[in-house]
Amino acid sequence: MARSTWIAAVAVIVAIAVTAGAALAIGILLLTTRHGRQSPQIAASIRGSGSTAQKGAMDAWRADFERTHPGLRVIYEATGSGAGIRDFIAGRSAFAGSDVPMNPQEQALADRRCGGRAVHLPMVVGAIALAYNLPTVPDLKLSPATLTGIFSGRITRWDAPQIAADNRGSRLPPTRIRVFHRSDDSGTTHNFLSYLKAAGNWPHQPSRRWNGSGEGVVSSSGMAQAVEHRRHSIGYVEYAFASSARLEVAQIRNAAGQFVALTPESASMALKGATSAGRKDDLVVRLDYLTEVPGAYPLILATYEIICANRNDPLVRTFLNYTASDAGQTYLPLYGYAMLPDDLLAKVRARLGATT
Repeated sequence: MARSTWIAAVAVIVAIAVTAGAALAIGILLLTTRHGRQSPQIAASIRGSGSTAQKGAMDAWRADFERTHPGLRVIYEATGSGAGIRDFIAGRSAFAGSDVPMNPQEQALADRRCGGRAVHLPMVVGAIALAYNLPTVPDLKLSPATLTGIFSGRITRWDAPQIAADNRGSRLPPTRIRVFHRSDDSGTTHNFLSYLKAAGNWPHQPSRRWNGSGEGVVSSSGMAQAVEHRRHSIGYVEYAFASSARLEVAQIRNAAGQFVALTPESASMALKGATSAGRKDDLVVRLDYLTEVPGAYPLILATYEIICANRNDPLVRTFLNYTASDAGQTYLPLYGYAMLPDDLLAKVRARLGATT
């Protein structure tokens, strides 16, 4: 009787051990499988850096690209256009994002780094929003001359006659304007000042470094946060950031005399006057800030991906072919950007096909 009881006890212990071991094995297998699904083995990766204006588009592109190309990873650091160009020249990145073409000195250094030509490929069309925090004025309108006055420091109060003339019938508060500008090396700054120079007689040459008045903040996200948390403020920032933060955005008067609200569609209309300004097959775009196209929002920018023309980097080419594809471009309006027009998109695709 004792012997049979002992045998039965041993059998129970063995059964428990077998069951526990099986459960442990299944658990390990499930964890391994789940981990494998979440973190596929990375076979190759590339790094890009630069423009903060295109960060929303780049984040969406990277996620979808890595989903459809398991094992390939794209790292993008939104450090500002100037920093991205410096990274590319120094060989710290495979491509740079910039909202403004390289200057001649940067172009020469980039060409030397490439052992040939470095080229600009427009990939994102964005619009610069005049974001403001003025709760009592939900539909602010600003002409180019008024904007120049505000950002140069000549217009200092919200109830100034120039602002009142743009906003007849609106009750403007008698408060001081708090002006924010980018303090880092910014392509958005260059584009904003280029617009003011062309349309509003800005007194200085456009630069990636701010040369007006106001308080400096770093990055597009920093600009959006500054305006969001400071009453009676105004700043310039890429539309995707203003939209994401749900900031009020001023209407701007175009060269046709219309005050136009900013939308991806009104920004796309401003591209109708753009022309090519690059060397040979370099696709630099010259924007027409004085376009008279009805309904066009004139304050736009093109973000370029800067790459080596004669280097055979399959992953760079694969990723940028994706961003220029129908799948990649259709993401843009979802994040507040405008798609490249068909004729320019065809040139980008042809240039990528020729990049070997």
